[in-house]
Amino acid sequence: MVSPFRKPVPVLGPCVTKLRVWPNDLDVFMHMNNGAYLTIMDLARTDAVIRSGMMKELWKRKWYPVVAAETIRFKKPLKLFQRYEIETEVVCWDHKAFYLVQTFYRNEKFLAKAVVEARFLSMRGRKIKANEILTMVDYSEPSPPMPDWIADWQRAQPAMSGIEYIEE
Repeated sequence: MVSPFRKPVPVLGPCVTKLRVWPNDLDVFMHMNNGAYLTIMDLARTDAVIRSGMMKELWKRKWYPVVAAETIRFKKPLKLFQRYEIETEVVCWDHKAFYLVQTFYRNEKFLAKAVVEARFLSMRGRKIKANEILTMVDYSEPSPPMPDWIADWQRAQPAMSGIEYIEE
């Protein structure tokens, strides 16, 4: 579970969160439900924010993280009571968002990988720029270059916003 008493991690990661598959994570086919992976990813990001020391600073400013987009790719399933790890790491950022990769492992074998576009908002709805977050944590290095595959994924996101709801 997420704990402030665990070993601290660097602000950009990696942060390894160790978990186990519980009955409420399962689908009718007795393996971890695809939606549970997204919930677990959220827990792992929270673990990273707490263990990096960011949570206290975010609370002071009344800022909070949100997911703008995420995509996951599965390779192998997880079954009831299996232990696994999820590694969370910030890969790069632009002026408005951070791009994270979250990877699931069991016994050091790759299970699934996701890319996440994360942003920050204030309780009053203001969009917090990435450089404000970096300043908050005293981080002054530039972003590593955005990998081509993340840039391609990011460029594809506006097309998803164009999907119109059709009322029947």
